[in-house]
This record gives sequence, structure tokens and C-alpha cells, in this order.
Amino acid sequence: MKFRHYFHLKQNGGSFLEYEADGIIMRLDFFKDILRVSLIKDAEKLLPTWSITPDGECPLAGRNKLSDEGFQKEYPSVTEENGVLQFEHCSLHFEIDLFNFRITAKNEKGILYQDRNGLAYNFDGELGDGSVHFTRRTEDQRIYGLGDKSGHVNKNNRSFTLGTGDAMGFRAEYSDPLYKHIPFYICENSAGSYGMYYDTYSNGHINFGCEHDNYFELFNSIRFEEENMVFYLIVGKPIQIIQRFNAMCGGIAEVPEWAFRYCGSTMEYTDAENADERLREFIEKCEETGIHAGGFYLSSGYTQIGERRCVFHWNKEKIPSPQGLLKHFRDHGLEIIPNIKPAFLREHPLYETIARNGWFLHYANGEPAVFPFWGGMASYLDFTNKGAYDFWKECIQKHLLKYGYSNYWNDNNEYDVWDKDVLADGFGSSVKARLIRPLFSYLMTRASREAFTETQSGNIPFMVSRCAPAGMQRIATTWTGDNYTDFHDLRFNHYQAMTMALTGFCFFGQDIGGFAGPMPDRQLFLRWLQYAVFTPRFVLHSWKPGYPSTMPWLFPDLLDTVKKLFDFREKLVPYLYQQMNRCVQDNTPLIYPVFLKEEGYEREADCFMCGDSILACPVFDEDCVCITVKLPTFISSWKLRGNGEEIKGGTILTIPCAPDDLPVWFEKA
Repeated sequence: MKFRHYFHLKQNGGSFLEYEADGIIMRLDFFKDILRVSLIKDAEKLLPTWSITPDGECPLAGRNKLSDEGFQKEYPSVTEENGVLQFEHCSLHFEIDLFNFRITAKNEKGILYQDRNGLAYNFDGELGDGSVHFTRRTEDQRIYGLGDKSGHVNKNNRSFTLGTGDAMGFRAEYSDPLYKHIPFYICENSAGSYGMYYDTYSNGHINFGCEHDNYFELFNSIRFEEENMVFYLIVGKPIQIIQRFNAMCGGIAEVPEWAFRYCGSTMEYTDAENADERLREFIEKCEETGIHAGGFYLSSGYTQIGERRCVFHWNKEKIPSPQGLLKHFRDHGLEIIPNIKPAFLREHPLYETIARNGWFLHYANGEPAVFPFWGGMASYLDFTNKGAYDFWKECIQKHLLKYGYSNYWNDNNEYDVWDKDVLADGFGSSVKARLIRPLFSYLMTRASREAFTETQSGNIPFMVSRCAPAGMQRIATTWTGDNYTDFHDLRFNHYQAMTMALTGFCFFGQDIGGFAGPMPDRQLFLRWLQYAVFTPRFVLHSWKPGYPSTMPWLFPDLLDTVKKLFDFREKLVPYLYQQMNRCVQDNTPLIYPVFLKEEGYEREADCFMCGDSILACPVFDEDCVCITVKLPTFISSWKLRGNGEEIKGGTILTIPCAPDDLPVWFEKA
């Protein structure tokens, strides 16, 4: 009956309970520090997960979303009286009203989590199509996470699209959607904090106060297309929630030390007709200026056939010897990370072969679906087709590993598929492609990684992916995409970085100096470098037609200052690498807002922690010549720039910092 669903016990498995009403199953799974809630309308349509894998191993065809393998199960004592369940779990007292299955979790401070009154779930279409979940919202709540979302660190009073897109030139204050699909957030309120992760890849919307309804209390909400819903309620302090989320997603991938060094990147060099010469000039320029580089991101111009970019094709007129180019770079201590894309233009030499084998996303009649892509029409490779998945690995091995290229930049993998008629193979269980869009980016990157690991041993591959669902962190790194160049966006790039950290990312960064928009002026260029020396990814990258690329020598008269910043970064590399290894062990972010360690610290602070021992204090405002910072108290004493006398935690200081200075930072004394 609409709006009136009375749930009755169907099965008590000790570590799980199943309740049923009107053919709908509500299941509770009890794990250490986690309650998993599953609303199953049609078990046959329950899609697998590739995100949740506590033991770190996920089958290629995915894992049953209701699997409890790898979790530490718990067995609470559950009582039922007058239609209300009660039990203790995660140091919380739970009450569940079996009328419409409304969950409440309390502690000694009050209500920590609660489903909205009345109807909180879309049981029988009362709340529209797909999955809907409403939770109680308090005025004092603070919301963190969701991937690379724009705006301030606290996302309260915002709403966001649950989806991904190629957002070139995005504005970091308000653009949405961007490149990540991670419906995981942390909510802080007067009773404490909890995390929520919805295990879905489908499109939707999530709201933290923009939506109001006269007939209901204040609420948060999520809506997405998938009919069945599985979510995880994670309990703890924010840092613990991040650790538990990363752990249940399989952990964090290792990163080689060279990847922390400056890496060059520009479309200008590989789009040039003399690309090989321009790339070799990069090494010469680095050595001439004393810039220590670790690698170079090889943009897609190396794949061009005429004006078209054809993945896995080497333009031998531009780069006569791919193997020789890589050898030259490695002889000088640098790696190359070639760009690869999952869409094949119809002019691509391999297009007909892929189409004939049925390896593209397609319509019911088998015809490949086509989409606008890089100046033409293209079809996306269907990575849920085992033949297509293996084909991609073979292409990596034949066209990249053959020449020694072992690090891959998985790009343009947001899969801009909105058509409900486009299908994917689903590893033998056909599925609408739009329901699993970000999954393709994970499978693409996984196939790229496997192509290396199946043929090489002893080396750590460096994988980068622009699009990412939850779980990508266990196989690859990422960055925040094609950002915009101005001071305002520099500040909001910082907030975006803290948001990424609070989502569990470890190795990431921005395109230093901004990818799109105007050229950075001298002041902005230096301020961005002062900030970025503390971020894990240290890459200058831009595309500004008609203007020179954003390179270290962009302003020749500033080269001495730039060199000091790059030298400082080089000194930080061993520390960053050591901190990265610690992060891999304990599932924590490498850079993060201070309040993760000190609860009362300002949430939107300009300063942030770089590892466990450095407080970075960059300048984000134009024409500002100093910074004011309150030293955190969780470390008892600090040293300014690692020198001089010790300064007590809690001290408020104003420190001069001109654009041509080294940045301001404090080290643990």
C-alpha cells in the first residue's frame, strides 16, 4: 500500500537481518564500525559492485553488493517491541520503526543519524522513479567529501549532480558536475560525525539543504536511477571514517618516488609537427635551467592521423622512434606517461575490427553507439565485454609496452552516455550503459594496469585516471581536471583539494597555473607554485591557444625565483614519498585540512597539513604580502620553515610572504 509499508522479519542470520513488506526487502548487515542497509526491490536487477572490496581483490565481473567477505562481522542483540527494533551497534543505540523502516541512531549527545519522518525511502514509486533516500538534516550540520565537488570545504546548503562530464575550463567555486562520481560524504553535527556511501554508479542528484518540503522536517536527500539501493553508514571521527571508507574500497595504490618530482605536460609539444624535437628540448631546457624533472605527460598529439587523435597509433612523422624517445628520457632520469583515450573515432584504423567483434557500447540491434568526441564522432569501448577488455590490454602491450612505456594517463574517460537505449555487455548480463558510466573509467584503468602487471614484475606502475568512482584509489592516482586560471579559482582549487582529501584521495593535484582561460600573470604564477609544492602531484599543464605553454621558464626574468621553488620541491620529495607509504599503510590522505587532527580548527582555513609534520601556509589572494595563521595545538611546538626557535602550538602569527619568497610553512619541532 502506498506510503504505508509494515515490515516483518524474514530472516535472522545473526550478523544480518532481513525484513520484508509488499515484496520489498530491507536488509541490515552488521560490520565493525559500519551498518550496511540494502533496499532490494528486484534481486535479479541488483548490479554488482567494483568499489567495495575490503580484501583488496575484486573479480573482473564485479562482486555481489550483498557480499560480506572481507568485513569483520558483528552480532548485536536485537529486540522488537511494538513494531520497533532496538539494538546497540558501533557504540550507538539504534531504533528502527518497522512502519516504513525509519532508522534512528543515538549516542549520549543526542541523535547522530535519522531517516526523515514519514517516508524516507522510495518503496513503491511514491517518491518518483529510481532510488530515493531522505535523511534528517540539522541546521548545524557540516558536509564534507563527494569527490572533486566545487565550492567551499563544507558542502552544507549545496546540491550536486551525481554524475561526471568533461568539464574543461570549470569554475572551482560552482561548476557541477566535474570528473568524479563518488557518493560518499561525511556529516558532522552536534552529536558527532558519520559517513554515508551509496554503492551505485548511476546518475542522480544529492541535496544538503537546497530542497524544502512544507510537509516534512529539514532533510538531506539523494536520488539516483538504479532501482535497488545499498548504502553504508560508517561511524567514527572524520579521520576514522576516511580510513574505514578507504579500507572497504580496498586501500590506496602505491606510487613510485619519481612521480612526486615535477612532471612536464603540454599539448603544444605533441601537437607540433616536430614533436620529437620539442620533447627532447624539454629535457635540454630542464638541464639548462637546473630544473629537476621526474617525468613528462605525453599528450594525445602523438596519436594523430591528420587532425584526428587515434589511440594506440604512433605518428612516426612526429616521433620517428617511440622506443628511442623513451630511451632518451630515461637516460636523463625521466619517465614518460602517454595519454590514452577509450573512444575510437570512426576514422580509426581499428574501428571496423572493434565494431565487427561487438566490443563497443551498442544498441539492441548490435549497432555501435556513436558520440561527439574530439572533433568527430566516436564509439566507446565496452570494458564490461571480456573481449573488449582483453583487446585493450593487448593494445597496451603491442603499442606501448612493446616500446617500454609502462605508465599510463587514462584520459577523457567520463563516458558521456545519456541515451537510455545504449547498452553494455555487463560481462554477459546486458545493462544500460548510463547506469554504470563511471565504472568504465575504473575498468579501463584496471585493464591498463593489468597489461603491465601481467608482463612485468618488480616495478610499481604509475596509473592516472581523470574520471573515478569509489575504488579507483586502489589502482590509480588522479587530478582535478581542466581547471581555470585566476586567483579566485586558485583559492577554490585549494578547497577542492581539501574536498578530495576528505573523500579519501591520497595522490592528486591540480594543473599548476590553470589549464584553460587566460595566461597566469607573474604574481599568480608564483603564488600557484608556492601552493603546489606541497601537493602530491606537481604538474604544470595548460592549453591556451595562441599563447605559450605554462612551463617553469614562462617568465625568463623570474627563473631564479622559480628555481628556488623547484629546488624546495625536490627537497620535499623524500618526505612526500615516505608519507605516501604511510598513507598506503593506514588509509589516510597525504594532504588534508587541519581539523582532521584538531577538531576545533577552522574548516575553511587556508593552511593545511602536508603529511604528519608540515603545516603549509600558502597565499591565495592577489596583492597580499603576508599570511596570518594559528598554529595547531595537536603538535606542541613548531619551527617556521624548519629554522629558528620553537613556537608553541596555538600561537597566532602574521608572517610576511612576497610572491618571490619561498612559501610559508611550519615543521613539527
